[in-house]
Amino acid sequence: MKLYRVTLSPDDEKTCRAIISRGQNKAEIIRRAYTLLKSHDGKTDVVIAAELYIDDETVRRTRVRYVLEGLSVALNPETEAGNDPLLNDGQIGRLTALACSAPPSGQKRWTHQLLAEQMVVQGVVAAISASTVGRYLKKTSSNPGK
Repeated sequence: MKLYRVTLSPDDEKTCRAIISRGQNKAEIIRRAYTLLKSHDGKTDVVIAAELYIDDETVRRTRVRYVLEGLSVALNPETEAGNDPLLNDGQIGRLTALACSAPPSGQKRWTHQLLAEQMVVQGVVAAISASTVGRYLKKTSSNPGK
């Protein structure tokens, strides 16, 4: 198993301390800053996890991300894989407009499946599931067919 030792640069250490002292960031970011500082001080994952009331795997992931990708990636949960939105604002707008339009001939109303298929046919997206369509419509408070 490869070891990923955290050695914070003076700038990174200063940034972590500023994040902690200000307390204006998300708790998750503050915990990651604490994790990096404690790891920099030579504490083990198990000790850090116990002190911060988090899982030792979370400590390990934060360390690895810092060593491989840098401070901003290690601190910001938005950069985690899987957190990228499936649709951009333009695509969401097209989906909402489509849901508010008249349904295809032979259909009484739009279903999530029909909307997903039509988004692909129109070339808005390469692929999208009916459940994803439903989630985005729920977020925008749109209700197809009503």
